Amino acid sequence: MPSPPPDRDPRRLRSWRWFGPDDLRSFGHRSRLRQMGLAAEDAEGKPVIGILNTWSDLAQCHSHFRARAEEVKRGVWQAGGFPVEIPVLSLSEMFVKPTAMYHRNLLAMEVEEVLRSQPIDGCVLMGGCDKTVPGLLLGAISAGLPALFFPAGPMLAGRYREQRLGSGTDVWKFWAERQAGCLSECAWRQIEEGIARSPGTCMTMGTASTMAAVVETLGLSLPGSATIPAVHSAHARLAGLCGRRIVEMVWEGLTPRRIISRAAFENAIVAAMALCGSTNCIVHLVALARRAGIPLALDDFDRISRVVPVIANLRPAGAHLMEDFHEAGGVPALLSRLRDHLSLDCPTVTGRTLGENIAGAAVLDDDVIRPLDRPLDAAGGTCVLRGSLAPDGCVIKPTAADPRLLVHTGPALVFADYAALKARIDEPDLPVTADTVLVLQSAGPVGAPGMPEWGMLPIPKKLLAAGVRDMVRISDARMSGTSYGTCVLHVAPESAVGGPLALVRDGDSIALDVPARRLDLLVDPAEVARRRAAWQPPPRRVHRGYGRLYLDEVTQAPEGCDFRFLEDGPSTPEPDIF
Repeated sequence: MPSPPPDRDPRRLRSWRWFGPDDLRSFGHRSRLRQMGLAAEDAEGKPVIGILNTWSDLAQCHSHFRARAEEVKRGVWQAGGFPVEIPVLSLSEMFVKPTAMYHRNLLAMEVEEVLRSQPIDGCVLMGGCDKTVPGLLLGAISAGLPALFFPAGPMLAGRYREQRLGSGTDVWKFWAERQAGCLSECAWRQIEEGIARSPGTCMTMGTASTMAAVVETLGLSLPGSATIPAVHSAHARLAGLCGRRIVEMVWEGLTPRRIISRAAFENAIVAAMALCGSTNCIVHLVALARRAGIPLALDDFDRISRVVPVIANLRPAGAHLMEDFHEAGGVPALLSRLRDHLSLDCPTVTGRTLGENIAGAAVLDDDVIRPLDRPLDAAGGTCVLRGSLAPDGCVIKPTAADPRLLVHTGPALVFADYAALKARIDEPDLPVTADTVLVLQSAGPVGAPGMPEWGMLPIPKKLLAAGVRDMVRISDARMSGTSYGTCVLHVAPESAVGGPLALVRDGDSIALDVPARRLDLLVDPAEVARRRAAWQPPPRRVHRGYGRLYLDEVTQAPEGCDFRFLEDGPSTPEPDIF
């Protein structure tokens, strides 16, 4: 038999250490393959590809992943690899409480250890629902093996009578009408039945779609993959293509750290701003960059936001849904219009540069992906604010807010935690007007814990009945990417660690000035100092297990909410094979 080409020598494979040597340990490993019905030629000398699947019966966005995993396997076999499907933590944004964000780092830890501890040469990361994307990628970056992200794809557009529905965004809109007494129970049930009609992630530009788009822009998924609807035949073909490509990436030694760079992350921010993407992506991108030892700060997002217009006309900021975006050309078409803002020489998982990947991409619908001279908004989708109430920063999505509230001063109405908010918000005698600034405390990484998506504080029922549909709301929480409104989020430091948000009292005057990038508490400094001297941290709500680890190690929102001990450091040595 002829020798393999030097670049395909099986001894280059990490898995060779398990299966290749003529010793007792490898005998054991090979015999256990045979125990599973595999022949020697099935695995020996081939790249072993881990297919990390976040499917579960409670992962509604990933309900098609059983079939897609088989299609990825087919591609791996076709390319001469050996596929092994490995289940990892499934994080449904809808069902996991208090929030999937609380467990994002647990998924990252699992991915890193799964890849490091087993005979795997490269991996396909199957995710989509919000926190599965950064969780998978954080672990893969740290593990250091070739990795390719396979996105779940958006679900089909919803339907209520003659209206197309967008998940999340239209829920909030119709719930406000229901609370105001303008929508019947029958209509509400029809919306419930029609808003989520297929597998896949939210079909608005929520966190899942935002993360899929920025990962494609980063170069960690295949061109055009972010927007393919989950039920399209093209999505099944994408799975096979991912299986074939990851085998080649193993032979090329193409790992995430050879792809991502400071320039690649700035490209991702450009895409996020042009999409008016979810504010959640800021936390995730910062965490991903720090895992790779790349400095990325809130000021980078604001700097890029000032020069990149919003050109994606997608809900919640715009009118269209993800099917429309895909048919208009998807991420490659969007990036083709942003070429002057991008570093086009960044490498990608294709082995080509970003510029080469988008060469020839064309926008097929100018209303979905607007020309630069006719944007949805002249500035990017997210602004970073600082001031006496947020010395370490906070964020707001102005395109999704009522313009008249972007410069606003009003009295605070403070809720000490989410339970207090739920108990009081609809009280008929709640002391609130349309000018009131609603403030939620104890909703950050430590306080909640997990920084849930509580930032779109509900408008009091009595104001809804009076016709109010937006007001200024401030918290140290996050907000669903499908949400909208004048919501100031990620206030840092958070209240639970003694940030200024903890010192706000009912009636305090708060000034929001988005054009000036300011958020200030207008209280005499001596009074603020008095309150600080009297402040005591709230008692911890979790005392054991993963929760205790989380509270001991989680960083603040501007640092990515990663664990301190997981951030970039010396590489972990390969496991010994005894």
